[in-house]
Amino acid sequence: MPAHRRLRTAIVGATGYTGMELVRLLCRHPAVELSAITSESRTGEYYSNLYPHFAKSVSNILVSQDQLADYDLDLIFLALPHKASMGFVRQHGIDRAPLIDLSADFRLQNIATWEDWYGTEHTCREHLADAVYGLPELYRPAISEARLVANPGCYPTSSILPLAPLIKAGLVSPRGIVIDAKSGVTGAGYKPKPSTHYPTVNEGFSAYGLKRHRHTPEMEEILTRHSGSNVTLQLTPHLLPVNRGILSTIYAAAVNGVTEERLKQVLHSAYDKEPFIRLVDHPPSLDNVRGSNFCDICVALDERTGIVLVVSVIDNLVKGAAGQAVQNMNIMFGIEETTGLGAIPLSP
Repeated sequence: MPAHRRLRTAIVGATGYTGMELVRLLCRHPAVELSAITSESRTGEYYSNLYPHFAKSVSNILVSQDQLADYDLDLIFLALPHKASMGFVRQHGIDRAPLIDLSADFRLQNIATWEDWYGTEHTCREHLADAVYGLPELYRPAISEARLVANPGCYPTSSILPLAPLIKAGLVSPRGIVIDAKSGVTGAGYKPKPSTHYPTVNEGFSAYGLKRHRHTPEMEEILTRHSGSNVTLQLTPHLLPVNRGILSTIYAAAVNGVTEERLKQVLHSAYDKEPFIRLVDHPPSLDNVRGSNFCDICVALDERTGIVLVVSVIDNLVKGAAGQAVQNMNIMFGIEETTGLGAIPLSP
């Protein structure tokens, strides 16, 4: 791609929360031309008519996926539901343009595990080996060469980032890790459900997905790569009465002799040079990261119980989805990694 030309991109499935957030970030990215935005149900409508907050910022008319053949594209973002992205990849392949997939269809390399947890046959096995897990802080070199990036889930991002260096350094046990995570309602998707109805969520707080939340094997597979032995963990997600954000409280057994100073030293060594990870001394709040691509992490050791306590926060729509996808795009095309992602968190 010539240095003077902007990156021609398309977003497939841009009417959900993740796609909407991608539009918000890309329409102001100085190196990007938002060439096409697709919707099968709203084809022919102005995107800004569907979402009025984009008026005078986004002038695109929604097109169908079939119309993408009319565009010369450098990159395609897939903001499709789980199980739908693999159909697009199978039909279009990865040779025409690199893909960043925000669904879970290519995050797991173990096909039997994926089919067990997602309850269906994987129909694009031929491209699983091409997929690179898109967590930049851990897989930056591979992402830079990838044609298909599997953008991580929001719960895995908030948990893998603090745990991976500690597990790799052998400071915590890889068995019996407990992740108590809370997400804003946007994490449940754009389409309303009884469980996300306003009277249900407002002034409420509930757990869901007990024992079988589908992000569990994603976390275990990636953390196992960094451990050298099998990682087992218990994820219990909760729904917060807020729009966006994830706060994860993680409990892991400390290895004998580990100190809090050593835990902090390992995290600082891993992340001090990372532009979007901030290590903090006090448990962070969702307000510290809302609307930004930051992940804030606090670690402590309870000497009485021998438990390592980690609290991490992200915006589930930014670092947990669209922002991370833009970060991956920047890496893939040799653009300064922070470009388009410099927003300061919104507080209050």
